[in-house]
Amino acid sequence: MKKDFNNLITTFKSSIKTWDYFVNWKKVFVNSSDFEIILNKLNYLLGKENLEVEFIKLYETNPDIVKALPVLLAVREKKLEIFDKTTKNSEFFDFSGTEKDPKKYFEFLEKSGLAKLFQKDGIKNLVDYVMGIEVGLDSNGRKNRGGTLMEEIVGTFLDEFCTKNGYEYMSQANSTKIKSKWNFDVKVNKSERNFDFAVYNPKNKKIKLFETNFYNGGGSKLKAVCGEFKSLFTELKSQDIDFIWITDGLGWHTAKKPLEETYHNNEYVFNLNMLESGILDQLSW
Repeated sequence: MKKDFNNLITTFKSSIKTWDYFVNWKKVFVNSSDFEIILNKLNYLLGKENLEVEFIKLYETNPDIVKALPVLLAVREKKLEIFDKTTKNSEFFDFSGTEKDPKKYFEFLEKSGLAKLFQKDGIKNLVDYVMGIEVGLDSNGRKNRGGTLMEEIVGTFLDEFCTKNGYEYMSQANSTKIKSKWNFDVKVNKSERNFDFAVYNPKNKKIKLFETNFYNGGGSKLKAVCGEFKSLFTELKSQDIDFIWITDGLGWHTAKKPLEETYHNNEYVFNLNMLESGILDQLSW
């Protein structure tokens, strides 16, 4: 297979965001629906002239309304400890409904600023408001989703490829799992090292191990990864195991030299553009 480092470095992608990267809508709707009945009860308070009187009246017949108060502040906890900078003391609030004094919860509404939501010029519907909060909270999960995107994308290629050719594969493969499933021994310096994927050809009992990553930015980690994967390639080659590294991202433009050294040392270093062009079909399996 002809090597072309320039082709590798010039076809890196600037982004691998998928449609489900932005918001986990299923999670958002489930979390919102958990509080929908309570939020509709609290909707009664919107625009009320004497909020404290109406809140106490509503609480007396519906004490469960306090369970939704933390989420109105985009908080998941059911118990909060708040430090008061004026009194230099901490106040404790339990939103499970065990507190018998509704004025304690109204104090929370006022001091947290939530009372402003219920003013005449505040919001119109708490259910819609919490839906927006859940979308915002879910955006914090993008970092985790982004961390697995490359693996998920490569997984779709491997799934299709293995199905077409009658091969088997597993994700998060380590020596123990590989031995258990295919009775194949893999010896690496980290005994329980997880590889992103392992592909097994049952006809010739050969195995290939895959690592994937995507880097938007630079840093010392890129150079370290190159050194690690050079050693890993040598270690696996001595066992007649192919090690395939699939990487991408414009961050590599800040670490071209170590990447080029690894590219020429390792037999298989690909990017997503190469996968899209059918590079897997060109390998010896």
